[in-house]
Amino acid sequence: MNQNNPRLGWLFTSPYLIYSLVFFLGPLIWSFYLAFTNWDLIAPTYEFVGFDNFLKALKSPGVQSAFWVTYKFMIVFVPLVIVMSMAVAVLVHGLPKFRSVFLIGFFLPYLSSGVVSSLIVKGFLSYNSPLNETLRRLGVDINWLGSPWAALLVVGAIMAWKFTGYYALILTSGLAGIDKEVYEAAAIDGVSNRQRFWKITLPLMYPAIYTTLILAFGVTFGIFTEVYQLTGGGPNYATNTWQMEIFSQAFKNLQAGYASAIALLASLATFISIFIIRKLLEVWGKRNGWV
Repeated sequence: MNQNNPRLGWLFTSPYLIYSLVFFLGPLIWSFYLAFTNWDLIAPTYEFVGFDNFLKALKSPGVQSAFWVTYKFMIVFVPLVIVMSMAVAVLVHGLPKFRSVFLIGFFLPYLSSGVVSSLIVKGFLSYNSPLNETLRRLGVDINWLGSPWAALLVVGAIMAWKFTGYYALILTSGLAGIDKEVYEAAAIDGVSNRQRFWKITLPLMYPAIYTTLILAFGVTFGIFTEVYQLTGGGPNYATNTWQMEIFSQAFKNLQAGYASAIALLASLATFISIFIIRKLLEVWGKRNGWV
């Protein structure tokens, strides 16, 4: 068999390429076209409205809230999931045996259904739940899903719980790639454990941390299931994400053209935000000799 035959490579990659063309590129082109129309998902005909959908979206309170809510989720989710993932990675990496077993255990929440976990949390935080009854006896009365700040924290915490094991796998591989001789040399020089972590471990884990942070920031632009099940985007747009706003306009208000315009604006916001975040992370990497 000729290993340099390019046709063989195209043959093996063709299933994924066909899948991408049918389910990604095709809908993307169709969505871009619909963004300039007033299609309502039902009527067989629709009109070309130019940039009206985009102008309407920029003035919409729902779209504006989706823009800012995304960054609010970043503030809650990203630091929380990174700290939890790093803690799990350090803990598992320090185990003498059965590392893979513990990593699989922490990874399981990532495989769980977002609908099921959200419904469990919703029941756990309901007004008559044992938790809230206990808190009320202690003089603390919190409406977890009815308060803007509490709902934001709850959704962010659920997402962090779900992704901690996944990101811990990446960080554990980063820890495993650090040469032990570096730590031995640091110990000889009298470097404390705290200094070793901040001055040696984190800089040498830059590739793993870079990957994890980009993935974590990207997740905040696609939050939907947990918000849909727990808050529906409320209260008062406090948890109204891009995906929630697109869903509401397309399938509740039957404004597919308008929803397509919002989706394109969301894609633009995502691209610009990730680009800026990537450049900032590369500045940190350059200081440590990675870029």
